[in-house]
Amino acid sequence: MNKTKSFDIPKQLIWRAYKRVSENKGAAGVDEVTITKFEENLKDNLYKLWNRMSSGSYFPEPVKAVAIPKDTEGGQRILGVPSVFDRIGQTAASMYLEPLVEPKFHEDSYGYRPNKSALDAVDTARKRCWKYDWTIDLDISGFFDNLDHELVLQAIKKHTNCKWVTLYIERWMKAPIQQADGTWEVRNKGVPQGSSVSPIISNIFMHHAFDMWMRQNYPTIPFERYVDDGIVHCKTRRQADFMRVTIEERLAQCKLKLHPEKTQIVYCKDDNRRDKFPIQSFDFLGYTFRPRLAKNNKIGNYFVSFLPAISNKAKKKISQIIRSWKILRNTHRTLEEISKIVNPIVRGWYQYYGKFYKIEIYKPLKNIERQLEKWVKRKYKKLRTHGKLARQLLGKMRKEGPGTFYHWTLGLGQKAE
Repeated sequence: MNKTKSFDIPKQLIWRAYKRVSENKGAAGVDEVTITKFEENLKDNLYKLWNRMSSGSYFPEPVKAVAIPKDTEGGQRILGVPSVFDRIGQTAASMYLEPLVEPKFHEDSYGYRPNKSALDAVDTARKRCWKYDWTIDLDISGFFDNLDHELVLQAIKKHTNCKWVTLYIERWMKAPIQQADGTWEVRNKGVPQGSSVSPIISNIFMHHAFDMWMRQNYPTIPFERYVDDGIVHCKTRRQADFMRVTIEERLAQCKLKLHPEKTQIVYCKDDNRRDKFPIQSFDFLGYTFRPRLAKNNKIGNYFVSFLPAISNKAKKKISQIIRSWKILRNTHRTLEEISKIVNPIVRGWYQYYGKFYKIEIYKPLKNIERQLEKWVKRKYKKLRTHGKLARQLLGKMRKEGPGTFYHWTLGLGQKAE
């Protein structure tokens, strides 16, 4: 150990943390230092951070509050943006913790973990809904805003006695939030969404508050958890009612609350399930699970199965984003230039939402074709009042370059309309 330092933090860890932060880019914090500006004096800045963290004299900046629109119900969600210095320090702590906790995490914890994804969670939930008639759709009220600092630290100390990690995590959790008007808001609970360390903090907390508690007390009842978003599968309505109450009591012990309206029991209705129950759908990770028509490929007949497809909320958001591109105003660009901007985004949407019941993702993506038709009319003034001719010209362009737009490769051109 370095005798002149309070903590033995490897310089290589800070370097690796910087590399990860640099790859992720991200906005500047309250000090207005971007990653580009940080890199102008990279060696000195990294040394300064390492030196302060190693000596125990490192104190984080306030977290910059940034309001982003919620996906649902309108309103705003507040993200906490740390400074680049703090992001690197937080990432170093996360990288220290990850190999200690990752092997111990539950196999059905999917959020922010290597080799696990949201689509894995959706797929597992899909298969279990076929086996279990009832589901509890869990919604924790203000999870990130209400995490108890003392309980979080207790959970982390079950995995490490590393002093610098627990000291700085406590300081990061307690760092004030700086509002848009410059005022500071002191925090005595919660972790800011947007910080590099909040995903692993949240997973460690929920590992002890929920995952291990379920394994120890109800090992036959399966679940999928993606950070604070959870689905629990039950055999009977009675079991579902019991588990909802029991989980609520357990979370209350951990100073968390289930949202009384959003947490609901759902009947996974299909052709073989005859019970009547008003709630037969739930949303999970951008997918809506509900009874849907499916085809038996062996004998060719159709039947009702309980299946996930892109949610209406996600469709609406995709349609809003497509409109926000204002393709029709880009008449100074070629089709190829426009495609280079939109294709990576459209490909990502399709790869995520086209995984299950893909016909539903086609509906919002057809909006791109409508926008391109408007672009043709605006670019070629003679076609402004001739929709049919505009579509024909777009069809010719599509025929000449069928791979220009990603949605064209899916067959979402004129014929699909």
